[in-house]
Amino acid sequence: MERIFTYEALPETARLFWEKFSAATVFAFDGQMGAGKTTFIKALCAAKQVADVTSSPTFSIINEYHYASPAGHDQCIYHLDLYRLRNEQEALDAGVEDCLYSGGICFVEWPGIIANLLPPDTVLVQLEAMPDQKRLLRAGPAFRK
Repeated sequence: MERIFTYEALPETARLFWEKFSAATVFAFDGQMGAGKTTFIKALCAAKQVADVTSSPTFSIINEYHYASPAGHDQCIYHLDLYRLRNEQEALDAGVEDCLYSGGICFVEWPGIIANLLPPDTVLVQLEAMPDQKRLLRAGPAFRK
């Protein structure tokens, strides 16, 4: 998937993203600081009708959000921000692996430190700031070791 979008087009872009990746559970977000990773994750959560307040887990490392599946079952989304972690062991100590293999949706910002832990079907989501406040989204199969 490749798409250039504006802030106003975030809801539509999130809807299209979920149409394309409805079966995926782990998403690795890559992009420079300020590229819009957390903002796009908020839009993805809104598209799933997450009732919780979504915010960057920069200091908590892991945030957990809830939404109702189409059948009405409580579902979980894990939002991980690994920017402050120094190595894979710190990620393991924080419980990252439990989130990745929980079966719930898992959004991982700054995934490079845990590349060896990511499931093989991880979707790589790359965001890039462009002129005129637009963003370039590229999403597809993740990098592998």
